[in-house]
Amino acid sequence: MKLFPALEKKYTKEHLTALEAQRLAHEIAQGPVVFQVSRLMIKFGILQHLLDSENGLTQDEIIEKTKLSRYAVQCLLESSLTIGTVLYQNGKYTVSKAGWFLLNDSPVRINIDFNHDVNYLGLFHLEEALQNGKPEGLKTFGDWTTIYEGLSELPENVQKSWFAFDHFYSDESFDKALQIVFADHPSTLLDVGGNTGRWALRCVDFDENVHVTIMDLNQQLEMMRRQTDGKKGADRINGYDCNLLDENVPFPADFEVIWMSQFLDCFSEEEGINILARACKSMNQDSKLFIMETFWDRQRFETAAYALTQISLYFAALANGNSKMYHSEDMIRCIDKAGLMVEQIYDGIGQGHSIFQCKIKND
Repeated sequence: MKLFPALEKKYTKEHLTALEAQRLAHEIAQGPVVFQVSRLMIKFGILQHLLDSENGLTQDEIIEKTKLSRYAVQCLLESSLTIGTVLYQNGKYTVSKAGWFLLNDSPVRINIDFNHDVNYLGLFHLEEALQNGKPEGLKTFGDWTTIYEGLSELPENVQKSWFAFDHFYSDESFDKALQIVFADHPSTLLDVGGNTGRWALRCVDFDENVHVTIMDLNQQLEMMRRQTDGKKGADRINGYDCNLLDENVPFPADFEVIWMSQFLDCFSEEEGINILARACKSMNQDSKLFIMETFWDRQRFETAAYALTQISLYFAALANGNSKMYHSEDMIRCIDKAGLMVEQIYDGIGQGHSIFQCKIKND
């Protein structure tokens, strides 16, 4: 298993002293408490009040600003002090560097909301999910086979956090991705698993000659139509209603480009190979298939790999029970088995994305 340099440095040797390792073990054991305390320090405005203060705030000043009880403020502050998100000196609390990142690092805020609103209750069933290969935690929201079938029926706050998470990681990549995908000015593009149509809208805005077809579940296409209605270029966006897990569903032919963004991580390797093989059958020698994913092993910074590998457990517990964030070697193996080959790899796109440019294998 190959890793990018920062990851190899971090994951191949022991870096912690015994006391540091013991501390980490306790942090893991107290993880749910640490998460909820830190979330509430943001929600109740305590971290922001501390950040806005010139020299910090006393406990009584925090009580006055938040209108919380002395007991609540004291519990949160003392926990946060030992977590490391606040500091205490001369009777006043201030924000630490970690506290600053909790407030100001966009991926951190997105992941907090995603984990609280979407994952928190469902992760209680992770053990069952891993044993059964099914998203056992999804029953906390409804009776669906996968979360994608129920997206339009999830509570509003859950939908908001889910889409914020999904869009944040993809939207940051679109500018560079458009340059790559449209290098040869394709006139037809098949967007597989196009969700709400954000990529399709960017495509028709980027190139006034391209026609985009989104291949997805009917529920998703209905959401897409609502989101794109009246938008510039929407008349060049069409839908192709299908269940991509149905092995008998063929891919529509004659598309110059097939685009799969943050899509294959929603399927097991076996399912992904089948989907790619059906895509391959619809292609000719000039067709290109682009796969954009956040491969955890191809991250420039170790923190990104850490975050991505934890997201895998969302797929296990809630999304579908059998997929994960891919290691790039696993994806390349799936591509090969489907009758395709990786022609070129583009790394460092947006929030740690890579794009695999694929074509039909030469005989």
